Amino acid sequence: MTTHKIKIWDWPVRLTHWSFVILLPAMYFTADNSEWRWHMRLGHVLLALIIFRILWGLVGTDTARFTSFVKGPGAVLGYLRGRYPHRAHKGHTPLGAVAVVALLGLTLAQVSMGLFAGDPFDGATGPLNGLVRIGTADFLTDTHEWFYWVVFAMVGLHILAVGFYGAFRARNLISPMVTGAGEKAAEVADNTATPWGRALAALAVSAGTAFWVYSGAPGLG
Repeated sequence: MTTHKIKIWDWPVRLTHWSFVILLPAMYFTADNSEWRWHMRLGHVLLALIIFRILWGLVGTDTARFTSFVKGPGAVLGYLRGRYPHRAHKGHTPLGAVAVVALLGLTLAQVSMGLFAGDPFDGATGPLNGLVRIGTADFLTDTHEWFYWVVFAMVGLHILAVGFYGAFRARNLISPMVTGAGEKAAEVADNTATPWGRALAALAVSAGTAFWVYSGAPGLG
């Protein structure tokens, strides 16, 4: 297959991707060392990034939009059977899309549970704890304490997949996520230009929503 280098990933996608790489271990470290103030601060940063990635998946560039890469089970099976060559995909493959959606969904679930969680003994109480019953808060707290293993298991599968493709399929998936460019089939065009206005608007909405939640979601009580 004849290939050429094209633009694949825009800066908002790369920003959120590498921020997750830093924030998820930091969240574990702060919780494990009872650094609850930092744990909750970083949790709200993570919340803002998740919201931003979801918004960017609706209004971003071609490779960022969910409609461009989230396909049905048939497309995933077809990709596994070799019907859709990797280099023919400008962005995420159908299988990669499953990982993206799963990671976003699991991480959002973990962060959301933390917002309602509460432990009167160590002071780690989420800003939305007062909006739910004590029994519900206890359940979310208990689940939040072990659910991170589910998130990390998905992260581990993602890392293994990247390593597998790099070692056995000669597909470097890391470099394009760093530089934004990579080798694709000759007929595949560059990613669309980043709409800066929409990017900044999505960042503002995401940060504003996270700050509103951090403030206890005034107006909901």
